Amino acid sequence: MTGRAGWRIRVCEAGRLNRRVGVEESDLVRRAAAGDAAAAEQIWVAHRRWIAAVLLAHKPRQTDLEDLLQEVALSVVQKISQLDDPSALKPWLRMIAVNTARATGRKQTRRRGLLRLVRPDVASESVSDLTTRECKERQARARKLGLLIDQLPENYRECVLLRCARGMSHKQISDVTGLPETTVETRIARGRRMLRELAQKPAKERAAMVEAVARSES
Repeated sequence: MTGRAGWRIRVCEAGRLNRRVGVEESDLVRRAAAGDAAAAEQIWVAHRRWIAAVLLAHKPRQTDLEDLLQEVALSVVQKISQLDDPSALKPWLRMIAVNTARATGRKQTRRRGLLRLVRPDVASESVSDLTTRECKERQARARKLGLLIDQLPENYRECVLLRCARGMSHKQISDVTGLPETTVETRIARGRRMLRELAQKPAKERAAMVEAVARSES
């Protein structure tokens, strides 16, 4: 058994880890809590992508996403023994991500990986498949979409990112956020509508529109 002091967890992509078929998540949680670094890493790899979407929804605009992911990974390793109910893993991971994003006030380099998160197909296409002009146009559209998503009220932003960027179902988002599925569906629909409206408005009018929506929801 590996002691907690010697734990190391890599922030890596899912393809770099061979998952054991049929292993229950609750069993992974118990093993990780007991000091099994491989189990802790398997949990992280399985949930990293949607955690990134939660961080994007809640973090300050200029705070670096990868730095926050590393902080969350370390918190998971350090605190997973405090998780009393293994079935509550997803809400627990979300709570750590939200708390980490909100706690950070640091101004760092402009977030990396937003383009990959919002439009994962762009990163996989080579210049040989697209002309340079087409690549630039796609990147510009993705940047514009990212800026518009940033302007959504926080409660809409998280649901929209989990649905549109990560492809999670309403049920999956409900499990993560603790919101009723009907609320999730409503926030996604309203968030998408707001994105369309924001895209058509001059920059000066966008802030007023978002503020008005936030007041109506409070």
